[in-house]
Parts: sequence; C-alpha cells; structure tokens
Amino acid sequence: MPATSNATSSTSAPVAAHGAGAPAFDDEAFVYHINIALICVLALFVLLRLPRFLARFSDFSDFSGLIIRSVPPSQRRPTRRVEFTSSSQDDDRSGLPQLPSDDSHMMYLEKQHARRVGPDGNVVVSSYPPHVSSTPQFLRPTLLLLHKRLMPGLSFSHICVMAAYLGFWLYAGFYKANPFTDAVRFGWIAVAQLPWVLIFATKNNVLGFLLGAGYEKLNFMHRFAGRLTVLAVNVHALYYLYKWLMAGTFTNSIANPSNTWGLVALVCMDCLYFFSTPFWRKKAYNIFILTHIPSVSLLLPAIVLHKRSTFNWVIATVAIYGFDVLIRLISTHINRATIRPIPELGLTRVEIPTLNHGWKAGQHIRLRVFSTGMGLLGWTEIHPFTIASVSGTEEGMVLYCKKAGGWTNKLYDLARSTSNLESGIRSSRFFNSSSSPSSSLDVGRKISVMVEGPYGGPGHRLFHSFSSAVFICGGSGITFGLSSIQELHQKDLLGKSRIKTIELIWVVQDPSNLVPLLPQLTAMVQQSEPFTPLRVRVFYTRAVTGKVPFDENFFKSTRLTLSPGRPKVSKLIEEVIETTLLPSTPSGGGGGYGARGAMGLSGPGRKDGEKKKGLLVGVCGPVGLADSVFQEVGKVDSTRRDQVGGIEVHEETFGW
Repeated sequence: MPATSNATSSTSAPVAAHGAGAPAFDDEAFVYHINIALICVLALFVLLRLPRFLARFSDFSDFSGLIIRSVPPSQRRPTRRVEFTSSSQDDDRSGLPQLPSDDSHMMYLEKQHARRVGPDGNVVVSSYPPHVSSTPQFLRPTLLLLHKRLMPGLSFSHICVMAAYLGFWLYAGFYKANPFTDAVRFGWIAVAQLPWVLIFATKNNVLGFLLGAGYEKLNFMHRFAGRLTVLAVNVHALYYLYKWLMAGTFTNSIANPSNTWGLVALVCMDCLYFFSTPFWRKKAYNIFILTHIPSVSLLLPAIVLHKRSTFNWVIATVAIYGFDVLIRLISTHINRATIRPIPELGLTRVEIPTLNHGWKAGQHIRLRVFSTGMGLLGWTEIHPFTIASVSGTEEGMVLYCKKAGGWTNKLYDLARSTSNLESGIRSSRFFNSSSSPSSSLDVGRKISVMVEGPYGGPGHRLFHSFSSAVFICGGSGITFGLSSIQELHQKDLLGKSRIKTIELIWVVQDPSNLVPLLPQLTAMVQQSEPFTPLRVRVFYTRAVTGKVPFDENFFKSTRLTLSPGRPKVSKLIEEVIETTLLPSTPSGGGGGYGARGAMGLSGPGRKDGEKKKGLLVGVCGPVGLADSVFQEVGKVDSTRRDQVGGIEVHEETFGW
C-alpha cells in the first residue's frame, strides 16, 4: 500500500496532535519539497561537473559515443600516417616483426626524424584537448579516503552519497511525525521516491548524461533507493494491517477497492525486492527480469487506483521510463554477425562489420542473439559486452563474449559448431585491427543479432587529455584496454592526444591465453611508435603444468613481456610516472624538440613543454581487481602524484 489509505484522513496525524485549530499537515506537499531539495543538491553536482562537460564537447568529434551507426567507406575519416625523414628507419624489417626497444637513445633517434602527415601530405599540427582535473590539487589528499573500499565495489564516497540520500528521507519520515501512528507520511515517501528509482535505473536519462556517468555507475543508487522505497511501503502497509486485524475489520477493510489495490501494490513491491536480491540476479537472472517487468507494470496503475492523488507522481515515473524506451528504440540495430570461438580464452568473438561508427573506447552494448541454437527462449535474453574495436575502422564492431553462464556457454557452443576449419586457426587476420573485413569473414557462423547502445564509457573524462595512461585488465577485460589504446593511437595520429606513454597490464590465468591476441598486441606496440610508445606486460597467475607455448627468446623486447605472478601495481605506476616526467630527449633538451622547432608542432617536444596533466589509470575486470587497483593507487607517493598532475582511476567492472 504505497500511498495513503482512503479509509483514513490525508493528514499524517490527528489535528489535535498539532494543536487545537492548527491546519492539517500536508504530507504530499512536504515530500514534494524534499524532492525539490534533492534536485537542488544534484544541480550543484552537475554545476561542479560543468567544466568537464564543456571540455568534453568542445570538440565536435567528442559527440561520438551517443548513437551507433553505419558509415559508408567514402565518408570515413581519411588516413593519417607517420613518416620518417631519416635513413635510421631503413633497417632490415624482414622476417618476424621486431619490437622496438626502450633504449632512450634509439627512441630519440626515431622521434627526431618522425612526423605526422595528413591525407593531403601536410604535417599535422597538434591541438590537444582541454584537461579538467576531477579534483583540485588541494583536495587530492581526500581521495585516499573517498576511494577507500568499505565493501566490494562500494567506496567511502558511495557510502557518503547513500547516507546523504538516506538523511533526506529520514528527515521526511520523522519531521512532525510518528512512524508508528503516521503511516500516511511513509506512503507518500514511497511514492515520491519512484521517479528516483527509475532515474537511477534507466539506461538513458538526463541525469547520467549531465554527470557523465553511465547507468552502471548509478545502479548502486537504484538498489539503495529501491530498498528504502520497499521499507517505506511496508511501514505504511503494516500500520493498517495491524490496525484492521486488531479491530477485527480486516475483511471489510480490504474489500474496499482502494485498499485492495493497495494490497496489490504492496505484493508487487515486495516481489520486486525479493527477486532483486543478489541470489536471483546472479543465479537466475531470467527470473529476476521476468518478475521485474510484470511487477512494475502492475505496480504503477495499482498505486493510482489505491490513491488518485498519486497520479502526477506515477506519470512522472512513466515519463522517465518512456524516454528511456524511446532512446533505446532509436539506438537499436538488427544486423548480421559472424561468430567464432577462441578456445584459449574461453571467448566467443562476435564481428558486426556493418556497424562501424558512433562509440567511444570503454563503452559497451547490449547484445541479443536470434538463433535456434541459443534455445527456445534464448532470444529473450540480452547481455552487456564491452566493445573491443575502435570506431571508424573497416572491421566494424567486435565483441569478445566470455563463457560465464548458460547464455554465453550456448553462444560459444554455437560458434564451435560452425566448422572444423575453425580449429587451430591462429592467424592475425582474426585479431589484427588492420585486417580487412573480407579476410576475417570467410569463416565463422553467420547469425542475426540485435545491438542496443552504446552505454557507459569514460563520460566526461577525456583519456587523450592526460599526459600518460595505464590500463589494467583482468581476463576478458582486455577488450577495454584494446579499444582504449587503439583510440588513443587514432587521436595521436590526428595530433589530438597529449598522452606521452601507455602501459597495458593484462592479468591472465595461463600463458596460452596470450596466444590468440599476440599478433594484435605486437602490432599495437609497433604502431604506437614513435610518439606514444606502448609497453605491454602480461602476468599469468596459474602454475604452468605443460610446455610454455613460446620460445624462450621470444620476449626479447622490454616492450612486450610475460611474467608469472600478480603485478605490483603501485610500483608499475611509479615507473610510468618516472617515464612521464622524463624529457623525450636523452639530454633533456635540444635535438629539434624545442617548442619552437618544427618537430615541436606535433612531436613529443610539445608534450614535454606542457605542464603535466595527470596520469590515467583504467581498470577493467572483476570487482575485486578494481578494488585492489584503487588500494594500490593510494600507495603512490603524494609528491610524485602532484608532479604528474594527479592520478585518476576509471573503472569498468563486471558484476554490477
């Protein structure tokens, strides 16, 4: 019964409780003003984020990431490249690709004679994006406390937000009211929270857009607000149930249509809560979804039939959900895809070449598969997957779907059933972003899929505005690292990336997990030269029982390494900071890298000449990995942190 009962007065207490002749307390108006206060607080947060919002959209190209689309080849971005004007690049590159060295003198010689060239043959002039730090320097010491994990996936800052939200509604519940006798107030508190529950849950909403936060980042508030709503509903209902049972009038009272619909609303709310607990979400996600939709569909009309004056609140809730559905319809595409298994990683690779534009690195889509091989009801399920490819390339959209449950296992089995030609293929055409669609689509199983999105991603945080970047990926979280680094490489060719050095740390279980992606990682290391060198460190956590699938001399280069154990993240971050602070020349100056030199227009010299704009740490993987990364970042010396311009962590975690 999430609203006031028609069998009682609309006041929250007898008039005598407020004094003889005092006007009745208007509960609906009171909770309305509580909502206005909440909106004002959120407006303050949006205002604080406004500089980052403006920085994000200062460049028209950063409007990408809103709607996925298909762009004909003639409309794609023209090719940029790096040219060398020195014979130092005329070394023998025959045979297997040779990875570059970390030797500073050799790197300097290459950079000294390198330049970015546009499609017209002219040198590309660098134009870096504005960088707005998430936290002013004088507040950086507070980040250690704010980022401290108190529970898996929940930091102290999350707890503070929930406590503030709780404080508003505690005030609403206890101001001039007794929860044991003024049940009407709690009915209005429940109804007044319904729009917030939907705002924090919908995939597309104005609040998330203004804050630069995807729905997965707001989901913790959806769960928390939902629990408070259920609590308020039950406090409201139990008062009347107890009152009627004690008076022996339950049968007559519940027969009143308004009270009957109140009971229906109560059952719907409790069903929503019960089937939204972690057990159902993780063990039986289908039941969670199948109970959510009908319960919400019945709940909203039941509230109005229980109390007519709740109509405006319900309409506001429906409008929020309707806006979300409309945007989903606009951003939904049905396409043909090619799937193939990757046994070493337990993944299914999904290629959708017809979708090639409109997303940013780190964003994900929701995938639905139309195939009888997915089972009778397989088409009813929709799952999120991070996009592994970069927007605007010939290969289109690429996804890696890890076997993690019934649906993904069926998808993997469907991919394996295609042909024996799949087994044993390790060619780089499967994984190298430079491969053409024709070469990558000659094998594999064709299926129809529905793609919805994109969602999530970096939001207002501009990866290419930082001075350096570290990406830490666990298992299939490598998709985030691959797309982010490739996008940074694209930005660098355009002269729009301030990033000076990139570190990719990939944690896997077995060395063989590296085999399928080795060609792409090797190509990425080579392509990152000379302006934004990439170093890839792969760590395996499981003891090797058989033969390592690599020659002992394979990892000669320090730019691609394979090591046992787990990475010491804080130490690796310190190394990246040291590299970022070092000048690009062996001598620390000269060599044609001055800000006024020709190479200063687009070379590392300009990056050295600018004040450091911070270190980006991106993490993608299980919740535990993200929690440990935040802990390790907190260990970095504060002086070094300030020297590099601050450290910001962007997380994309599984399990939300």
